[in-house]
Amino acid sequence: MALSGHHRDTVKRILAHPTSGNVEWRQVISLVEAIGEVAEEHDGKVKLTIGPESEVFHRPHDKDAEEQQIVDLRRMLTNAGYGEDGTVDDSRDRNYGDNRWGDPQ
Repeated sequence: MALSGHHRDTVKRILAHPTSGNVEWRQVISLVEAIGEVAEEHDGKVKLTIGPESEVFHRPHDKDAEEQQIVDLRRMLTNAGYGEDGTVDDSRDRNYGDNRWGDPQ
């Protein structure tokens, strides 16, 4: 899947070291909607799913995502195969046998 320029920029900021403090929460939500799933929880938290991994986040108090949220998102993006240029490494074996990535071969 090709990401928009805005989404590629967001991926770069999330994967950057040291952790950037200026990744807006709305940009995170937009990115995850494009590459995964976003679900609102009943308690106001947000469940983000990227690839086979899901994580529940609370909404930050200001417009920017918190540092720990960025660290968690970095892990999720990396585990899903996303690189700093927004491309996905599809050479991995994604057959988990439980339909997370499609029907098992």
